[in-house]
Amino acid sequence: MKAASIREIKHELNNMPQGELIELCLKMSKFKKENKELLTYLLFEANNEANYIESIKEEMDVQFANINLKSAYFAKKSIRKIQRMVKKFIKYSKHKETEVELLIYFCIHLNKVNTLLGKSLALRNINLRQIATIRKTITYLHEDLQYDYKIELDEIAAKV
Repeated sequence: MKAASIREIKHELNNMPQGELIELCLKMSKFKKENKELLTYLLFEANNEANYIESIKEEMDVQFANINLKSAYFAKKSIRKIQRMVKKFIKYSKHKETEVELLIYFCIHLNKVNTLLGKSLALRNINLRQIATIRKTITYLHEDLQYDYKIELDEIAAKV
């Protein structure tokens, strides 16, 4: 089966009654967890980005608290999992401020874990890649925000 183009889907959705649209959305949310998470963001979190950021930070706190610090290998696997989760939530939002805020928070926690493990090279490389991503994303923000985030990012980069 070949998927229809976005234009065709949009045209078809415009011609559907509201009840059928609701049924389609509910079907999609039952099909895949990511669809349900995206719908949750769009319906409940999109209008209050600050609460959305705080809820993700709380989830990151829980995930970082559960990292197995007995070996760098297991710590790296856990951190990659957290990184995938953060990237997924950033993808839902599409706000550059949200992306920078969450990645900076991720890097702060990553520095703490790396310090506890005795400076793992793999974790350091993950951190450096995230810092590069943040630097690139900051350029899209307003000048005042750029200045604030650059100061914060420089503090993080100095600890790497």
